Amino acid sequence: MKRIVLFLTGLVGSALLLSTASAQVMAGHDSNAPVSFNAGRIEIQDRADRVVLTGGVLVTQAGLSLRSTRMTIAYSNASGIDVNRIDATGGVVITKSDERATGDAAIYDLDRRLITLVGNVTLTQRGNRLNGGRVVIDLDSGKAVIDGSGAGGAAPEGIESAGPGRVTGSFTVPQQGQ
Repeated sequence: MKRIVLFLTGLVGSALLLSTASAQVMAGHDSNAPVSFNAGRIEIQDRADRVVLTGGVLVTQAGLSLRSTRMTIAYSNASGIDVNRIDATGGVVITKSDERATGDAAIYDLDRRLITLVGNVTLTQRGNRLNGGRVVIDLDSGKAVIDGSGAGGAAPEGIESAGPGRVTGSFTVPQQGQ
């Protein structure tokens, strides 16, 4: 959300009717950094190359934290443990610095350096906020694409029928010359 002001291409006029938004989020994250975890319970499924964590799970990596009630961590074991993917469910919260993303479920693909959140998604940074049904965050570029997939909600004021799948948001505006 490095300046959420880059949020909708041409937010003026008809852009209020768009169902996809774009923002800058968590750019330059190091997906190759070590992954640490803390959980109430761990189940190692060595033959399946995965670990299941439950009970207030916290995973951290290079200043990024991922919280949820349950996570499944997939890894390869060719030349040491190499974490490839983290699936999180149940009240997912991702934070880095002053950026926060929440949703019902998330997939963190460490190989592709993508985080996908689905279900009641919210991105916030300071006073800026975006809401939708799904967000895909590219950790290399920091680009986040938010759409209304699976989202419902009421029509914004002044729009007769927004229908399901809307992206909504609010942004702070710097005060000038008062």
